[in-house]
Order: sequence, then C-alpha cells, then structure tokens
Amino acid sequence: MTINLHIDNTVHDYDAWKTVFDKFDRFRSELHVRSCRVSRLHDNPARVLIGLGFDNLADAETFREALHKVTASPQSQALLVSHTVHVVEIVDEHIPGAALAG
Repeated sequence: MTINLHIDNTVHDYDAWKTVFDKFDRFRSELHVRSCRVSRLHDNPARVLIGLGFDNLADAETFREALHKVTASPQSQALLVSHTVHVVEIVDEHIPGAALAG
C-alpha cells in the first residue's frame, strides 16, 4: 500500500515559500518521506500542490502532525494564504497503454 499526503497551499510569494520549503528537506527525510513532488497551477502560480509519498499510513499521519506544528509558526503563517492537507491511499496506478504494448 502506498500512502500520499496531498498538500494544497496558496502562497503570497512562490520564490520565498520555495526557499523555506527547500530548507525542510532533511525534516522530510527524517520523517520517512519517500518521494516529493511540487507542482503549481498553470493559471494560478501562487497555488502550490505538494505530493509526499510514504510507505504506510502511520508515517503519513506522523508527518501530518509534525507539519501542523511547522505551518502554525509565524514564519509559515506569513508565507501562506491557505493550507489544506489530505491523506490518500493510492488504489490504482498504471501507465496507459502499457498492457497493450506487451
């Protein structure tokens, strides 16, 4: 089972937010994040979507609790317009047409 944490942020200034986000790479590693994807909406670059992969639900929940403390800080509050987090289970993942190629 693969678990993802989907984070939906709207930020005041992407470059300032990304500088701070990058400083937390070790934090993510120590809390068992296995993959990290950062995306921005094409028509609203202030909206940032982050996907973090975990091996299990316990690690994702532990990270979500730790993240709550980080986002409650005055520094984070100054960077964020809005912030939501969802824990999701990957139930299907495949490459379209891959079965046809084999």
